[in-house]
Amino acid sequence: MTELTDHERQPPPEQASEPSPLLARRHAAAARLRHQYAAIPAGTQVRLAKSTSNLFRFRDGNVSELVTLDVSAFTKVLSIDPVARTAIVGGMTTYEDLVDATLKHGLIPLVVPQLKTITLGGAVSGLGIESTSLRNGLPHESVLEMEILTGDGRLITAAPDSPNADLYWGFPNSYGTLGYALWLTIELEPVSPYVHLHHYRFSDSASAMSAIEVIARDGSYRGHRADFLDGTAFSPEEIYLTVGAYSETAPWVSDYTGQRIYYQSIRGPAEDFLTIRDYLWRWDTDWFWCSRAFGVQRPLVRHLWPRRYRRSDVYRKLVAFDKRHKLTGKVGTRLGAPAQESVIQDVEIPVERSAEFLEFFAADVGMSPVWLCPLRLRSDRAWPLYPLAPESTYVNFGFWGNVSLPAGATDGYFNKQVEEKVTELDGHKGLYSTSFYSRDEFWRLYNGAAYSELKAQYDGGGRLADLYDKCVGGQ
Repeated sequence: MTELTDHERQPPPEQASEPSPLLARRHAAAARLRHQYAAIPAGTQVRLAKSTSNLFRFRDGNVSELVTLDVSAFTKVLSIDPVARTAIVGGMTTYEDLVDATLKHGLIPLVVPQLKTITLGGAVSGLGIESTSLRNGLPHESVLEMEILTGDGRLITAAPDSPNADLYWGFPNSYGTLGYALWLTIELEPVSPYVHLHHYRFSDSASAMSAIEVIARDGSYRGHRADFLDGTAFSPEEIYLTVGAYSETAPWVSDYTGQRIYYQSIRGPAEDFLTIRDYLWRWDTDWFWCSRAFGVQRPLVRHLWPRRYRRSDVYRKLVAFDKRHKLTGKVGTRLGAPAQESVIQDVEIPVERSAEFLEFFAADVGMSPVWLCPLRLRSDRAWPLYPLAPESTYVNFGFWGNVSLPAGATDGYFNKQVEEKVTELDGHKGLYSTSFYSRDEFWRLYNGAAYSELKAQYDGGGRLADLYDKCVGGQ
């Protein structure tokens, strides 16, 4: 068992006023997990015992010598300071639970990823994004400090200016290959009760991207303040940017948790109001538009499908069941249908090259709609393992579905084209889904030199899979 250093034993200065019962609970939970981890024999694969997942790297279920860590103690909001606008949160806490706790104080995290069961630790170690990302960057940028169980079994407090600052800066996009974030202290921001939406239509990609650059510069569009900004491309000739502003009042409030479907409303009328909570989860009810694959957007099916099961985590479990038993593939083969490839990705493209990407995607992949989410880093320095350029505007494109493969093509046909185009346009691709990079190309794109240093420092024995093996090799 690795002994704690004096620095690791001491709470950081920011915690000096933390009530001692909370401090004791934090330390006790972390110590229990550390002892549990230390008792696992070397060479045994380790996973977190989580009831939900938003990854789309499905395993075959035959992993041997696998031990799961009980992380149930880290699924809660430990404390909220409404004056300092901060919260201490367990890394396995879902954003649904986190938002429910912070809204009671009129606050929310600076970035709330769009699906309810994404966890805070998952969004920090695996990246997250939403419509405040043009203002507030990515979720990890509003983390003040993290208590991390490292791969080599130490409990370390990582903060921007701490002795372990390299772990703080290198943790985003490490996907649990350097360690696990147990407790995180995060910033919060005040909210209004409602969000006032304007949906602006554009008939070509270039004009939509020009509008994003205007909003990035001015913080507003046509007189409407841009507290929130995302977009939906139904085709390169039908693109909508949705600009949202906090509002203290609302002449009406729409509800998209019942029979009405949010993404369909974007086409009109051009103005809308939602409660802040319904706005944050506007995409979750129908998993953006992906619930249509289950028939849930058909009026009769929707009426019969219980409201409590119109959730992204329910749909994801159905997909996992299908993948595990290969049901869709078997049925398609019997019916003589073309083989399908899952094209499930989020990519970031510099705004000045984003029109080119959208036109490529429409012509060569042909899936629609596509989600657009502009972003800029909040900090003035890059994060080593996902090196977006500070002061540059990017557009995240999210696309999720199946595409029929051409005759003779094999799995990866479309995904490899996307990867190549993203690289050509100086973009970046998230690693929550399947990837097809060679090892050399992967480490060139994701800063292999910096990762190797972090891996040697915090998991020198290789108890956790490395980033390539986990994200491309499927370990």
